[in-house]
Amino acid sequence: MYWTLELASHLDDAPWSATKDELVDYATRTGAPVEVIENLQALEDDGDPYESMEEIWPDYPTKDDVFHNRDEY
Repeated sequence: MYWTLELASHLDDAPWSATKDELVDYATRTGAPVEVIENLQALEDDGDPYESMEEIWPDYPTKDDVFHNRDEY
């Protein structure tokens, strides 16, 4: 399983909090690339909903990561 910003962006409008099955359904209905669906299917499914992309991809960049030192530019 691998994530990129482009792949993760397909879940920006996902209905958080959502179970694995709900996320797979959302990705399928919205026409997300097959890699997104495969990544979601590879997630552990303990029945608990995922609250955000950070729970799926722990290294998901936040706005703080992307815009650090913004005042310098």
